[in-house]
Amino acid sequence: MTGGQSQGLVLQPIWDYLHQNHHDLLRSPLCPVVLSVTTYFFVVGLYTLLDLLAPTWPCINRYRLHPHRAVTWPNIWDTLGVTIYNHLLYIFPAAVAQWLWRPPSLLPCEAPTLRSFFLGILGCTLVFDFQYYLWHLLHHRIPWLYRTVHAVHHQYNQPFSLVTQYLSGCELFNLGFWATVDPILLRCHCLTTWGFMVFNIYISTEDHCGYDFPWAIHNLVPFGLWGGPPKHDAHHQRPNTNFAPFFSHWDWLGGTHTVPTPPSHAAVEEPDEMKGTKD
Repeated sequence: MTGGQSQGLVLQPIWDYLHQNHHDLLRSPLCPVVLSVTTYFFVVGLYTLLDLLAPTWPCINRYRLHPHRAVTWPNIWDTLGVTIYNHLLYIFPAAVAQWLWRPPSLLPCEAPTLRSFFLGILGCTLVFDFQYYLWHLLHHRIPWLYRTVHAVHHQYNQPFSLVTQYLSGCELFNLGFWATVDPILLRCHCLTTWGFMVFNIYISTEDHCGYDFPWAIHNLVPFGLWGGPPKHDAHHQRPNTNFAPFFSHWDWLGGTHTVPTPPSHAAVEEPDEMKGTKD
């Protein structure tokens, strides 16, 4: 048995099960939308639970980037309200349009090899990272674009998970468009596409979570190649730095990289207000 065949066999039983038992569901144009929305609210729900427990659980609070600034219920309702509003106004109509006009997807019989699965996810992540770096840089450099499109996201100086989609409709549309188109451009298998969607949502939420856990991706990837929550938190503190959402290389090359300050575990408490309007 060759290496390629053995790699294919790793995912083939999983794909065969999905193909045989959930064929109609997987072919539906609604499948990627349902998968993305479900994944987002599941991950955000876990982090929000941690936010609510952190003030009384030192074992959690010790990993928060700003342990003296608790995430409050008004913060949660504010960000959740914008998220639900955007889903009802933009995501739901787009999903209905896809369901009505887009034909069901064709499901191949063969699963992707393990190598192509992970390389496809990595490739899509790299392309998405480059796209958002340029888009993000442009919206911070042009004041009209910042005020009109991106300023909503910067109303919170210290992000937490629900800030991930605390966005204007235009920004949410762009992010969803790239996440949908990039696997098509790279000609990914549909299983790889769904894997990228789940991974992209997870790392986007982790970027905003406000925690520096030892098992977070930026602590596992060597040489500081991955930004993670500390660097994105630094971007919300210093908005003209750290524009790339995931990797660090574009900020290094563009001269926009900054090192995050150490977590604020000082004994002097900071103000309780998390929300601000920094440009």
